[in-house]
Amino acid sequence: PDGTVLGWKVTPVDSVGIYIPGGRAVYPSTLLMNVIPAQVAGVPRIAMVSPPGPSGLPHPLVMASAALMGLEELYSVGGAQSIGALAYGTESIQQVVKITGPGNAYVAEAKRQVFGTVGIDSFAGPSEIMVVCDRDDIPVEYLVRDMLSQAEHDPDAGAVLVTTSAKQAKDVSKRLKKLVPTLPRREIIEASFANRSAIIVAEDLEEIFEVINELAPEHLEVLTKQPFEDLHRIRNAGAIFLGPNSPEPVGDYFAGPNHTLPTSGSAKFSSPLGVQDFVKTSSVISYSPERLVRQGEKIIRFAEEEQLFAHAEAIKVRLKNQQAAQKL
Repeated sequence: PDGTVLGWKVTPVDSVGIYIPGGRAVYPSTLLMNVIPAQVAGVPRIAMVSPPGPSGLPHPLVMASAALMGLEELYSVGGAQSIGALAYGTESIQQVVKITGPGNAYVAEAKRQVFGTVGIDSFAGPSEIMVVCDRDDIPVEYLVRDMLSQAEHDPDAGAVLVTTSAKQAKDVSKRLKKLVPTLPRREIIEASFANRSAIIVAEDLEEIFEVINELAPEHLEVLTKQPFEDLHRIRNAGAIFLGPNSPEPVGDYFAGPNHTLPTSGSAKFSSPLGVQDFVKTSSVISYSPERLVRQGEKIIRFAEEEQLFAHAEAIKVRLKNQQAAQKL
């Protein structure tokens, strides 16, 4: 009412470098999940880096997706060196102010080291899924295929089943042992199951949610009797898939919410990538003369208690000036 304005000014970051992994698989979906929110945010410059294939260029699907999205800066470079190039600039790659996109352990460590010179989205580690179940009517094949959907990503990927049924756990384990040797990405899956995967039999539903909130999985499938009623019990998870018709791949490709998610337990304090990651806010403050008079003495007292007397004087001189003007 007195004319004071307090608020935020939201501004897109000036530029962003997007890392699209390659090697064991091709990820045009990751390009879309990073580029679309950056474009919605209004980022004026988007540079993509991705490891070269045998042709010397990134995978054709990645190149085609970049073209469809209207990207004009595409660099055929991957690994930690590409993160350094984006962060510090080279003769051919102009420095950016923020880097997003997942990668292997070397890419994640490179992002950690350049953080502060540039912004980053997160320290993304290997992919992971947790499937929780307290139902006997869920087909074993659902549980098996959903675990495999992440185990096939990387030898360090994680796939965890938490169930209240010892029989279900045994059936899933038996099916996996039979199925995995027949799969095209068998060696990767076997390494994943050996390194970071598990089948856990929980005492009850309460224990299931204790496991969820302690491990804070990247992808969480909730195959419980009442998934929506159970949602409020989940505090830590990157993406939550409710019910038997919502397997993790629908989130990877089509559902809408971003699939670039916090990993390695960081869902305890991090969120999925989104438009908010490509903008920054500036506080906006415009005091009216009336408010400065009304609050001025309190501000002065606060400043003097902290022994920041120049702060106090900046207020005093304005109050004196207003008092003098009122006498005229």
